[in-house]
Amino acid sequence: MLATSFYQDTAFINALYIVAFTLFIVGLSQVTSPLTAVRGNRIAGYGMVVAIVATLLIEGAGNWVLIAIGLIVGTAIGIPSARQVKMTAMPQMVALFNGVGGGAIALIAWAEYREYAELGVGLGDELAIGIPLVFAAIVGSVSFWGSNIAFAKLQELIGGSPIKVPGGVVLNVLLLLAAIACGVAILAGENEELLFIGILVFSAVLGNLFVLPIGGADMPVVISTLNAFTGLSAAAAGIALDNTALIVAGMIVGASGTILTDQMAKAMNRTIPSVLLGGFGGGGVEAPAGAPTGAEGGTVRSTSAADAAIQLAYARQVVVVPGYGMAVSQAQHAVREMAKALEEKGVEVKFAIHPVAGRMPGHMNVLLAEADVPYDQLKEMDEINGEFGRTDVSLVIGANDVTNPDARSKPDSPIYGMPILNVDESSSVIVLKRSMSSGFAGIDNPLFVNPKTAMLFGDAKGSITEITSELGNL
Repeated sequence: MLATSFYQDTAFINALYIVAFTLFIVGLSQVTSPLTAVRGNRIAGYGMVVAIVATLLIEGAGNWVLIAIGLIVGTAIGIPSARQVKMTAMPQMVALFNGVGGGAIALIAWAEYREYAELGVGLGDELAIGIPLVFAAIVGSVSFWGSNIAFAKLQELIGGSPIKVPGGVVLNVLLLLAAIACGVAILAGENEELLFIGILVFSAVLGNLFVLPIGGADMPVVISTLNAFTGLSAAAAGIALDNTALIVAGMIVGASGTILTDQMAKAMNRTIPSVLLGGFGGGGVEAPAGAPTGAEGGTVRSTSAADAAIQLAYARQVVVVPGYGMAVSQAQHAVREMAKALEEKGVEVKFAIHPVAGRMPGHMNVLLAEADVPYDQLKEMDEINGEFGRTDVSLVIGANDVTNPDARSKPDSPIYGMPILNVDESSSVIVLKRSMSSGFAGIDNPLFVNPKTAMLFGDAKGSITEITSELGNL
């Protein structure tokens, strides 16, 4: 009996929560480098186990049968999904898992409201609990439904282009005000459950309409924004539930997501409001291979794998610029083999990483780390841009918008002012693409008709494999 009371003692449970969020912070600090990321993930996972155990030790934690069923079902879905997902689909998985977190918080808020209602206690009588619960319900619901739309766009279940909704911003503001009005009515003493359902419904519609007008080019910013939303809603729920671990974990996610959103927006030279207002960027329309893009009326020059191999083999420095094209073709391992072949010939190989290359923050870093590319070869934009002037060949693998010179020189371009990788300063450029389609921003890239540039059309993985094979013959 004494042992049971000790384990259920508030001080002991709080001590476990301190251990849990300490492990969260240590784990998060480890994921800043591919060399320690796996270990950091495990440490944070151990922290979550400790937090779950601490929560279950709370007296009256709930129905143990339902808790066990939830843990079993969640584990049965989560582990196979995470193990089987392809690296190209990782952005979708991140969006989906983030949405599940927001949805869970919204449901927790609803369950807490129902529990108080059954006890005959209105949230208006407990404002310190009621305000965080209403906030968690609104933000969690927006995050859940918005993340589902982000998932659908990334999975190409719906178009990546902006989907304009009549009324746009005005409608979104009205939906937000309607959700808040329902919350204010509840906090003012109205205990009608229909009002809380109204919060969830208005927020759900808002979440959908919030992300639909945002184009695919802005998805990295949207994902990090929704991630911050989920964290903030979790922290609010933690305040309402007096759960230390949930408060700390939520604030960590909310703060890191907010910082990341700001960094992503700056990397695109966009303001966060301009991104969230939508209307920019969508999947480009395919054009026949070899057709000019219309940029400056230039002419496209194509090349072969054999010619590309010769260029690369006799270079002193090659910079590989990965983009979504590498992810789609799952070419990261082939790229690593090509880099090894070049290094054996004395060529210095570096990888230029743009902050918003791909479909989520750090997408290219994850892919290249999976292929065991040495971390010191991965160069961030600020570090590598000074290198292009002495680079013999830049090999661009499906990176459209982050290499577009219009960002520097064309004031009327939608991406003007966006920091880019200055590949056009290289002695020569080889671009690997399936066709002359535009990038996710939906605009032409004059790099493709630059006299320095040669286009190698085809699947990136196949093209890289051919180049590697030709390098073996030189």
